[in-house]
Amino acid sequence: MKLKIIHTNDLHSHFDNFSKAVSLIRQQKDEHTLLLDGGDFADFKSIELQGTKGKAAIELLTEAGYDALTIGNNEMFNGMETLKHMAGNSPIPFISNNLLKKDLSPIEGVVSSTIIEKNGLRILVTGSSPNLEEFNDGLGIHVSDYKTALQTELERRQGLFDLCVVLSHIGTTADQKLAEEVEGIDVLISAHDHQLYAEPRLINGTICNSAGSFGEHVGVLELMVENGNVCLTDSSMLSTDKAEASSSITDILANSKEKAVKNLSQPLYTLKQPLWHDVVEENPLSNLIADGLKDLLQTDIGLINSGIALAGIFEHVSEKKLIETCPSPLNPTSFEIKGKTLKAAVEQSLDAQVCLADGRGPGFRGKYAGRLHISGATAVHDGNRLIKVTIAGREIEDEIWYTVASSDYLQRGSGYPVLADNRNPVFKPEYIRDVIREYAAKPSFLKQATIGRWIKGADILV
Repeated sequence: MKLKIIHTNDLHSHFDNFSKAVSLIRQQKDEHTLLLDGGDFADFKSIELQGTKGKAAIELLTEAGYDALTIGNNEMFNGMETLKHMAGNSPIPFISNNLLKKDLSPIEGVVSSTIIEKNGLRILVTGSSPNLEEFNDGLGIHVSDYKTALQTELERRQGLFDLCVVLSHIGTTADQKLAEEVEGIDVLISAHDHQLYAEPRLINGTICNSAGSFGEHVGVLELMVENGNVCLTDSSMLSTDKAEASSSITDILANSKEKAVKNLSQPLYTLKQPLWHDVVEENPLSNLIADGLKDLLQTDIGLINSGIALAGIFEHVSEKKLIETCPSPLNPTSFEIKGKTLKAAVEQSLDAQVCLADGRGPGFRGKYAGRLHISGATAVHDGNRLIKVTIAGREIEDEIWYTVASSDYLQRGSGYPVLADNRNPVFKPEYIRDVIREYAAKPSFLKQATIGRWIKGADILV
């Protein structure tokens, strides 16, 4: 019996490419086809998703004719309530065999697997979600060991299926081990690390494939299933570059954006004074974020890079403006760091080329790393080098550990690698834009944000 599997992964809400991918999918799809997604379809940087609580993603998947998808990290990042809303209202199974609530109870709407019949062929589709480790608690989730969870699911469904497809959002290296060590996986679709396979890989009898990211490619596997044997007869990796956009998809996007903009544009409040922004120069918006983080997490110092914001806020504050200003799904994070490490990072920030360097990193939705902004401290410099950093007039000491309120981006060393030398990180579930929302409404913090913390004075040596 013939079976065609068409698959995508790691779209990250690149819906312009998705509209073209759907055109290719429709050209390939027939009555023998299974259409699957490996996770991170819904990235909540998207206005369409933020303003509809993920409903737009469900409409797009449904219109395209997907049979199932697994839950990646980006389906979790907007919080448990959004995930439950999406999974509970989707006609398409949201699959994860290792994702539970923090109390180990099931998440409403999420299934550990599904069995889909195609011309009498029973296909088990299951999937694995990534362990977000320190972020699990803040998101209210528990992520079980993916190998154990997969084996448990295969045993639970034993005798009920003819072919097993695993949608794995844990990365290709881990997937290779799964294929080597777990019997009974016929097809494994990899995701999470955005690998593009030029052709499928056969590992221990398992057919493995991955379609890259951002909707730039669509994977196609053609199989023959006979007498319990699964054979790959053909495959292709289709580029969406020159494909035409699907009008039905673009219509859904336009309607969803209109609804989302209306929902998100409701004014929250009006600023008492503007918060302008700059990538290289000290600015009040970045100072406000640093001040808010320090107050929220109650640390010695607040620290943030200006690249986390894309623009200033000058009058009306709305959810739409906050998303446009700070789209990165990054979290308030506290950690401990030595004085000498902090000074090294601050001194690097005096170099405009460091500020204008590519800020790329997990969860980062900006372009440049940006200038470091500090709260609760003063950085004295001569324009090129750092002279000292003081807290309450007292110079920080090289070997003393200080508590810092920042983001998980800087805690990982993204943008400023030296900052990765820290200890005891604690992550909060909120986003950095939530800090802006809360503290920009406070006149005292608005006023404080205009006070400079970078003091140029080569003659100040004591």
